[in-house]
Amino acid sequence: MSERRQEQQQRGFFGRGPAHGLAMPVEKPKDFRGTIKRLAGYVKPRRQLLVVVVVMAILGTAFNIVSPKIMGLATTSLFESFSSGSGVDFAYIRQILIVLGGLYLLSSFFYYAQQYIMAGVAQHTVYDLREDVNAKLARLPLKYFDGHSHGDILSRVTNDVDTISATLQQSITQLISAAVTLVGILVMMLSISPLLTLAAFIVIPLSFVVTRSVATRSQKYFARQQKVLGELNGHVEEMFTGHVLVKAYGREKESVEQFQEINERLYDGSWKAQFISGIIMPLMMFINNLGYVLVCVCGGLLVTRGAIPIGDVQAFIQYAKQFSQPIFQTANIFNILQATVASAERVFELLDESEEIPDTHGAEIHNPRGEVRFEGVRFGYRQGETLMENLTIDVPAGRTVAIVGPTGAGKTTLVNLLMRFYDVDGGKITVDGMDIRQLKRESLRSIFGMVLQDTWLFNGTIRENIAYGRPGATEEQIIRAARAAHADHFIRTLPDGYDTVLDEEASNISQGQKQLLTIARAILADPTILILDEATSNVDSRTELLIQKAMHKLMKGRTNFVIAHRLSTIRDADMILVMHEGAIVEKGTHRELLERGGFYAELYASQFAGRNSA
Repeated sequence: MSERRQEQQQRGFFGRGPAHGLAMPVEKPKDFRGTIKRLAGYVKPRRQLLVVVVVMAILGTAFNIVSPKIMGLATTSLFESFSSGSGVDFAYIRQILIVLGGLYLLSSFFYYAQQYIMAGVAQHTVYDLREDVNAKLARLPLKYFDGHSHGDILSRVTNDVDTISATLQQSITQLISAAVTLVGILVMMLSISPLLTLAAFIVIPLSFVVTRSVATRSQKYFARQQKVLGELNGHVEEMFTGHVLVKAYGREKESVEQFQEINERLYDGSWKAQFISGIIMPLMMFINNLGYVLVCVCGGLLVTRGAIPIGDVQAFIQYAKQFSQPIFQTANIFNILQATVASAERVFELLDESEEIPDTHGAEIHNPRGEVRFEGVRFGYRQGETLMENLTIDVPAGRTVAIVGPTGAGKTTLVNLLMRFYDVDGGKITVDGMDIRQLKRESLRSIFGMVLQDTWLFNGTIRENIAYGRPGATEEQIIRAARAAHADHFIRTLPDGYDTVLDEEASNISQGQKQLLTIARAILADPTILILDEATSNVDSRTELLIQKAMHKLMKGRTNFVIAHRLSTIRDADMILVMHEGAIVEKGTHRELLERGGFYAELYASQFAGRNSA
């Protein structure tokens, strides 16, 4: 199953009903308070601006809340004018309209100002968080990336951080405004009439009971919809990514049937989730209308008795309509906050991961010779599971060492230890007589050049990709390296030559051409120790022969470690190490190992038996 499909099923995608904020399930944080406190630490440097945002929100909301009360004065004036038969006081009405216009303008200004300031606070906060995450990724050991899928890491760095950004920018200001609105409206309603306030509040508990009941029922259907939609997205991705294989094996019918089965389950869960959550709004409107009727009846009775002016009843009805909005908005925001805190926890989990042991006063090798020695090395990827035990190898400078063995024998592990991507559990590895743990990692790795079976090229020009191995390389040096790797010809046939821009996956050139570019990059780096991990596995036979000739020249005078699966490519190695289950079971030249008739001879015979029979 692909990483993306796993990510979709874990995190999920789902439709949104009319009251999706209350009805949908959200990922629960493990430590809500602790995570909020830690997230607040990133906002703390801008706490003064946050205070300004709060003040702006209070002012903007206050001006907006006062408006219905003032509008009610105009209604009262008009009502009294018609009741008494006197003329309308247009000067008074005009004055009220001017005041209302001013209040609305001020309210809009303060809302705009708070959004503008909060955008800056949110983006600066997330900027600091991204900087910390990026710096952390550079300090994490290789075992972290081996133990976590790329999709999971990318999700933490992008999706989770973006969720935090959106919440800081929108939900915080909405929460402040909702709280101020709730308090302000309550104060205004009580100031108009405590009796009407009691009448309006009678329906609120009923609203909560109905909402809670419907939301609880719809959550299980949203959860089912979330899970099945993840399955559907994963199935579609896999079928269209591997559509050639699907057609080649004639599995179109099975693919369509599987899609229909998942789609049927998605339909069943989705319509129930949307229907049940959709009931919330009609029910809420019905309950609120009951409240309005009750307020109007009570208000009418109070007006007829002269207890309150009619304008206050109009203002009260507006407040009653607005009162439920901040309640449900706050509930929705708390749902969003829970999801955001869960995202923040995932980011903080990454930031809390154990880092590589930092270089303190590491030494440097200024004129490396390339002597390598493994002395009684013990290593295991997991505690209690030993892969290598008492491994000893002595490689003089300028020798070519081939490492062979079945999959999982420990060939790549040997190179990872040599490059100090992992530290040994026992024994030591020396380069030119110095324990690599006493060397600065940067100094140690500058000695090595690597050409791996899995090519890595970044989004940039071919020239930039080749020069990656040697910053500041001249045009002449880049072209010389490309010629040595037999890449110059195909590069010049491209429309833009060395200025051709490779896309993110370098899909605009072939796999073999990618390999040639990585070989050119290694040639340009001019390393003291060269590591080749099946470097010619993705090129044709003719190109392989040309590259081997170039490599033969490149490897002269260097210490070379060659990881090989095709044993025909390492016949001329000075030493062949045969690994099996983390141990070196045989050592010698190609001829010596064949004459010995051991494990290497069996591997060699198994590779060529098929060719000979063919």
